Amino acid sequence: QNTLVVPYNNTKAVEQIFRLYPKEIAAVIVEPVAANMGVVPPQPGLLDSLRKVTREFGALLIFDEVITGFRFHYGAIAQQLNITPDLICLGKIIGGGLPIGAYGGSEKIMRFLAPAGPVYQASTFAGNPLVMRAGASALSVLRKNAAGYARINAFTMQLVTGLTHAARAQGVDLGLRHYGSMFSLRFKNPGQFKVFYNHMRQAGVFLAPSEFEANFVSFAHTHADITYTIYAAQEAFKKL
Repeated sequence: QNTLVVPYNNTKAVEQIFRLYPKEIAAVIVEPVAANMGVVPPQPGLLDSLRKVTREFGALLIFDEVITGFRFHYGAIAQQLNITPDLICLGKIIGGGLPIGAYGGSEKIMRFLAPAGPVYQASTFAGNPLVMRAGASALSVLRKNAAGYARINAFTMQLVTGLTHAARAQGVDLGLRHYGSMFSLRFKNPGQFKVFYNHMRQAGVFLAPSEFEANFVSFAHTHADITYTIYAAQEAFKKL
């Protein structure tokens, strides 16, 4: 009852909701690149519009970068897009494979947190030494190999192109969306994904188990991995 849901990539809907509740909206929270409904890139101007309308009505803009943070370059995607949100939420990559969550923002906002401010916050596992060590090591590897981001982005483009051509060759109606090193698949026939997923798993290719989840190309992947994945998909499409 305290949350208003607005369609992604719909700036008019956001503006309308602010005009309906001009003094009641505390914040807008958004994935700068949607990855929890398949990969959906922001339309041109979306994030700039959100920054503008939140400032106009005195609301905070919060970027959920749990997935996108450190995914496309060494840092938050907000930096790449030249958008400055009031708060950023991070996770996943910064934990080096261990469970972690982090958030940050402007000094003006963060000073509200204890012990500097009145808002109490605590966690049993906050600053857990094992997680901090894993996260620091992961970020160190990414920083030293920052040039690798361009490589995995290129691998993703190669993979998406190969999967698209392979699906068309077998008459499979498949939609693919990607952004940087993320991609997702959506079959027009809803029953085909499960069959495709199982064939790929049997071939040793582990995809996200839902069309609503994103798949990721990582620094560990090689050109041979991409080539094999396309080959395995070609064989799987033949069985649909």
